[in-house]
Amino acid sequence: MNPVNTLGEEAAAEPPRTRRPRGLVPEIVASLEADIREGRLVPGQKLPTESELVGRFDVSRTVVREAISRLQASGLVETRHGIGTFVMAPRAVEPIFRIAPEDFATASDVIELLELRISLESEAAALAAQRRSAESLSAMAAALAAFNVAIHADSDAVPSDFLFHMEVARATGNRHFAELMTYLGTMIIPRTRLKTAASAPEGRLPYLERVHHEHENILDAIRRQEPEAARAAMRTHLSNSRERLRRAQPEA
Repeated sequence: MNPVNTLGEEAAAEPPRTRRPRGLVPEIVASLEADIREGRLVPGQKLPTESELVGRFDVSRTVVREAISRLQASGLVETRHGIGTFVMAPRAVEPIFRIAPEDFATASDVIELLELRISLESEAAALAAQRRSAESLSAMAAALAAFNVAIHADSDAVPSDFLFHMEVARATGNRHFAELMTYLGTMIIPRTRLKTAASAPEGRLPYLERVHHEHENILDAIRRQEPEAARAAMRTHLSNSRERLRRAQPEA
């Protein structure tokens, strides 16, 4: 037996490897994206025709069409029927998330933000209980002391209220919590926009003393390093704020 001939026969008998069309789509997309990114294709320029792309990548029209569809979905190209496909100018990046002062116009707006805060700040309190330091405990305690002084000085205590929540966020050790609180600012405190304390049935001072007590419960749980208790205390505090606001603003 001739080994050379046998090897040749085996090679000839082996079926040719087929290319997987769907596996080629990402390759085509990546290649055309690189052409756009590196300036070989510029905004307003027409892409090669479908036939030219079929020849360039040695694929079927179906594969080329799927690749073009993906580029369209990402906003890189635009197909003008009967004319061709053109490179799009880069779109300006706009922030997806934004809360502006006008988003606090009504009690319903503030309630919606409180619902967002419940989910975020409850978890922040739990993380703070796990990670708090002596310095962060002192900072939270100082904010509560300032809050207590302010409410007995006929103030709405908004700055110290916000500061306490900010210090809880900082105590997580995760900068994103603090950055989000900084972004939201004191507007997150309902009393900033709505006179909830002044309109409270029990009166301004008892209302704010209750808020102060809820803050103390949060701090106590964080100090004891009990994440579940801290999470529950924060959730209770913000949920109570939401319910107090609903009662004070029945039209919401």
